[in-house]
Amino acid sequence: MKYTGLKIGWGITGSYCSIAPFLEVAWQIKNEGAKIYTFASPTLFQTDTRFGLGAMWRERLLEICAGNLSTSIVEAENFGPKEPLDIMVIAPLTGTSMAKIALGISDTPVIMAAKATLRNGKPLLLAVSSNDILGVNADNLGKLLSLKGIYFVPFRQDDPYKKPRSLIALAERLPQALDAAIKGQQVQPIFVVN
Repeated sequence: MKYTGLKIGWGITGSYCSIAPFLEVAWQIKNEGAKIYTFASPTLFQTDTRFGLGAMWRERLLEICAGNLSTSIVEAENFGPKEPLDIMVIAPLTGTSMAKIALGISDTPVIMAAKATLRNGKPLLLAVSSNDILGVNADNLGKLLSLKGIYFVPFRQDDPYKKPRSLIALAERLPQALDAAIKGQQVQPIFVVN
């Protein structure tokens, strides 16, 4: 199997409309032999939206990661030198969480695991999903695009006329981006025109 023995951290942030397609990709990667460790803030499981109930997301994550779910900073910190990951994926990644990575703020389990992965010299793969990435968050996107060890799943504008500052990563391109990031490369094109 393609990913046998690969230890992948998978962070989920609160872009509720984007969670389901990325979890389908996580299942595919798991079925190809990867060991998935999931990271999420407890808020994800306490929030019910039109895209799904918090308890449902918790159940799905526990199935994907076979119980390896970290929901606190203390749990996530173990994935530093103690139990390093081969790569960390954050899919979906909100603008808020992207800003925290860009500014070095690690106040959630997802961001702490990302920080630990980068500290270990391993790649961080980001799948952006936010209504403000081409607005107030554009500086943060630019900063992260220029940093060594950080890679992006190709993205596009999801509704250029009604939401001109919004970007969403393409879930179907995540495996290709993962393969490239493991090799230290950014898959291209990174910006996909509709």
